[in-house]
Amino acid sequence: MNYAAIKPVDIANGPGVRVSLFVSGCTHHCKGCFQPETWNFDYGQPFTPQTQEEILGYLAPDYVQGLTLLGGEPMEPQNQAGLLPLLRAVKTRLPEKSIWCFTGYTLDKDILPGKLGDRAVTQELLSYLDVLVDGEFVEALKNLSLRFRGSSNQRLIDVPKTLAAGEIVLWQDWQTEKGK
Repeated sequence: MNYAAIKPVDIANGPGVRVSLFVSGCTHHCKGCFQPETWNFDYGQPFTPQTQEEILGYLAPDYVQGLTLLGGEPMEPQNQAGLLPLLRAVKTRLPEKSIWCFTGYTLDKDILPGKLGDRAVTQELLSYLDVLVDGEFVEALKNLSLRFRGSSNQRLIDVPKTLAAGEIVLWQDWQTEKGK
């Protein structure tokens, strides 16, 4: 697996201060994509054990709330297996950190039915996620006022609650919980 970039301090892709990993490779090719260079699976640098340790170091401070996976496309079968060691390490060494993942695939139509490669790998990867932002970016539905997503078709899914309930449960933002 290759990656395009690591942002050690990111406040745009999930709540609080986060570390964001932009993986390389995406087959969606959404019109208006903000990073089309990441469509190429060979773009960027190889993700190595040293890269993983670098990310874990960025995640260590108390002020960092968690890790966000973006792309490219983290849920491409070629990227899922490459991300598993990182997610296992985060949940083992820093279990208080949340993990968000942005994907152009949809949870109920693509991911849960096992359409993305090795089903066991996909299920394990999902088990580590707290929030999945799903759905392709649709330029005609672009809305800059939405929190943590670019177009109105995209959903912020609470993965643990969804897996427990057997139906899509949307993530509740602290702002909406308090009526703000």
